[in-house]
Amino acid sequence: MNIKNRLVLMNFLQFFVWGAWLISLGGYMGQTFGPIEGSSIGLSIGRTYGSMGWASLFMPALLGIIADKYLSAQKVLGLSHVIAGIVIFFATKATNSTEMYWVIFMTSCFYMPTIALNNSVSYAVLNKFEFDVQKTFTPIRVWGTVGFVIAMWITDLTDWKSGTMQFVFASVAMIITGLLSFTLPDVPAENKNNNQTLSSRFGLDSFVLFKQKKMAIFFVFAMLLGAALQITNMFGDTFIRDFGLDPAYKGTFGVEHSVFIISLSQISETLFILTIPFFLKRFGIKQVMLFSMLAWVLRFGLFGIGNPGSGVIFLILSMIVYGMAFDFFNISGSLFVEKETDSKIRSSAQGLFMLMTNGVGAIIGGEFAGRTVGYFTHNNKVQWTNVWFSFALYALIVAILFAIIFKYKHNPKDVVSVSH
Repeated sequence: MNIKNRLVLMNFLQFFVWGAWLISLGGYMGQTFGPIEGSSIGLSIGRTYGSMGWASLFMPALLGIIADKYLSAQKVLGLSHVIAGIVIFFATKATNSTEMYWVIFMTSCFYMPTIALNNSVSYAVLNKFEFDVQKTFTPIRVWGTVGFVIAMWITDLTDWKSGTMQFVFASVAMIITGLLSFTLPDVPAENKNNNQTLSSRFGLDSFVLFKQKKMAIFFVFAMLLGAALQITNMFGDTFIRDFGLDPAYKGTFGVEHSVFIISLSQISETLFILTIPFFLKRFGIKQVMLFSMLAWVLRFGLFGIGNPGSGVIFLILSMIVYGMAFDFFNISGSLFVEKETDSKIRSSAQGLFMLMTNGVGAIIGGEFAGRTVGYFTHNNKVQWTNVWFSFALYALIVAILFAIIFKYKHNPKDVVSVSH
């Protein structure tokens, strides 16, 4: 197998192992566990997903230091996948929400850093074999989304989503991915950046950007949008499955294959990413990010009026607009950071962007979403329409504030590249 195909396989598996459980976890917890004492099951689910945010605050930097200075990057990647695979197996033994929280937290401590490590290894290997990284990596990375979708389909069509087999499936896939990582060309530790301080290694140097009003405003909104990003991961599957309690919807395709329906979101994501160059050139970063925020309003609002029966079209439309909601913020936001920061702290600034969205944003989103679901839960029945309309209102308020507060003048002559 040539090197490009090996990297395609690695990127496919990198996200395949996540798709096996990420979307179905919330629905499984909702059907299997009661709430943690003193809280609703909704809050328990929200905090469990929020644990990924806590892991994202420190573990990527720690394992990045090891890969940079002490151990070959592909070995760190492999070890991380193997350990994550072993840990997630213990989700099959979890008997309550508290135990599941700690299993997912520990799994995330080793899985979340692999996302950045996989990119780093892919870049290094492509450079080693003298490929044009910008042109070559994007079509390789697309296979990661394909892997995520196919894993979701397998979990759904086998109905592993309803039991612990999803975790066995993920465990085996993670261990296989880890073992395959060891077979990649060597990406040796170079003991680079020895003169950097510990704060620099953790990307804290980029916090100086908060002294710039424009950048401070941007990162705050990155955090607020990061919170929105987590909500449907947590509760989308639970929401659709809950329709099965109503005889009018029991047995419908949407209820029986909720994860399959949600997978349309990831398919939409692969399509919308192709439109970003046009939209950025035509409208500029601020407008594109506003489109993303308004797409989140539609994402949640369409969930609020949709159902797996006569309203299934609204669910499908919600999945379609997800592509715009997700891609237009994450890609354009990353490009904004790339363009507006000094090259000396650019990598740290990108790390700060990810920390605000996938770290702090995920933690806040988990708590906020969990409390909202708990607030609208009465007699163990969730008033989902109120839940989704509340989230839609949140996204609308964020969009209005962003339009008013964030100042950015678009220059149509700017050349924008989204290849990375």
